[in-house]
Amino acid sequence: MTEQTNAYSAFIPEIWSQKLNTLLEKNCVMLQCVNRNYEGEIKNQGDKVKIISPADVTISTLGTDSLSYSELSPSSQDLVIDQKKYFAFKINDVAQAQANTSIMDAHLEKAKKAIEEVQDSYLLGMHANVAEGNIVGSDASPVALNKSTIYSYFVELALALKNSDAVSGNKKPWVVINPVIESYLLQSTEFIGAHNVADETLREGSIGRIAGMDVLVSTNLTATSGKFYVLAGTNDAITFASQLAKIESLRDKDSFSDLVRGLYLYGAKTVVPNALAKMVVADPSYVAPVTNTESENGGDGTTTEGNTQTEGNGTTEGGETTGNG
Repeated sequence: MTEQTNAYSAFIPEIWSQKLNTLLEKNCVMLQCVNRNYEGEIKNQGDKVKIISPADVTISTLGTDSLSYSELSPSSQDLVIDQKKYFAFKINDVAQAQANTSIMDAHLEKAKKAIEEVQDSYLLGMHANVAEGNIVGSDASPVALNKSTIYSYFVELALALKNSDAVSGNKKPWVVINPVIESYLLQSTEFIGAHNVADETLREGSIGRIAGMDVLVSTNLTATSGKFYVLAGTNDAITFASQLAKIESLRDKDSFSDLVRGLYLYGAKTVVPNALAKMVVADPSYVAPVTNTESENGGDGTTTEGNTQTEGNGTTEGGETTGNG
């Protein structure tokens, strides 16, 4: 009897992990916009690291009196690895029969894309942590972008970051948009395409710069209730940590197939809210839901009940009056 072997046994799990991590490092949009200062301290899902934020230092004028020392009270917050995602798929022997090692790369690319989608959506959701003074537009009054207005609104977004002291010489701001907003941006004369940025360094994947911000495009910036939340900031704002805990392959005992599964752990924390800004943009394709009001007695939007009332010497029933004589 021929012994069944795992067709994927030639693919060492550690190599799968290394390749997938490399793919994620290289292309993921939001990973260009975060710092990973504490990632080395995170080992397992549920682990957390305490982040100490320094307190503000007061500057005083030197006089003839002795120096006065202020008491510093640093604040702390926890970065928790609380996001646990997995992928699992089956390869049957028929499909595998003529495959070679390139099938590994193809599946890693698919896994990478799937991880990016959930990871980018998670990080873009950090717009909820933006300081109140750093918001352009509002949920009640989202801004309407077009090729004529887009530059002025992006200048306002960049100004919010500067007024929060988030931008300095070595801290270049970024902004993440979606293809809808990109279509307006490409029609703006103020937009500087990546090919015209000269010798300045752009983030990998950036399409150019506007109002001093590197522009990145993500299809994961989707509309919510007719609004887009465009996120901008510097890499100081969000700290991120991830770990591809395990990739393994095994033989399916119930079919002529190989099973491949992987576990991916990550978490993020907005450590400097003032280093984030957002713009609430109206979705031009959004159609508000229509609320229909049922009316029994015509189209005036009201419902009339056929109640019986007694008024004076008459009785009114369902809109008809009968006198008592």
